[in-house]
Amino acid sequence: MSEKPHGEVQKGFRKIVYLTFPPEVSGRPVVCNLARLFDLSFNILKAEISPRQDGTMTLEISGLETDFHKGVNYLKENSVRITPVAQKIFRDEDCCIHCGLCTAMCPTKALVVDKGTRKVLFEIDKCSACGLCTRVCPVQAMAVDLDENGRN
Repeated sequence: MSEKPHGEVQKGFRKIVYLTFPPEVSGRPVVCNLARLFDLSFNILKAEISPRQDGTMTLEISGLETDFHKGVNYLKENSVRITPVAQKIFRDEDCCIHCGLCTAMCPTKALVVDKGTRKVLFEIDKCSACGLCTRVCPVQAMAVDLDENGRN
C-alpha cells in the first residue's frame, strides 16, 4: 500500500479489461509499457492478432488505482480501445437452468455452484471473457458480445 497525497492509504487494485488494437499499434510494446512506465502488473488471459494485424487482448491489470487510470489513459492515447469485460460477456438469467456445466470450463472461477442453493453464481469481476462457458452451455444462457460497441 502507498500513501495518497492527503495521507490516505491507497489499496491495491485489480481489473480485467478487453483491449482492441488497430494494426499500427499491434506490433508496439504498449502493454509492456504498463509495467515499465506505470508500475502495473498484468496477466494476459487471451490474445489474438488477425491476418489484417488488428488485435484483441483480455488483460488482468493490477497495481494502485491511480496508476491503473494513468495506464488506461496511456493506452487510449495510443489508439487502444478499452472495454470492461462486463460489457463483453453476459448471462441470460431467465434462460440459465443452473446445470453447472459452465463451472467445469471456467478458468478464473467466475462461475461457481453455490453449495447451499445449488445455483450457479456468476462473478463478473473474475471473468476473463474467454468464452469457454458459451461453448458448453446447453441452453446458450452464456454469451460473448462480439459487437465492438458493447451491449445496449
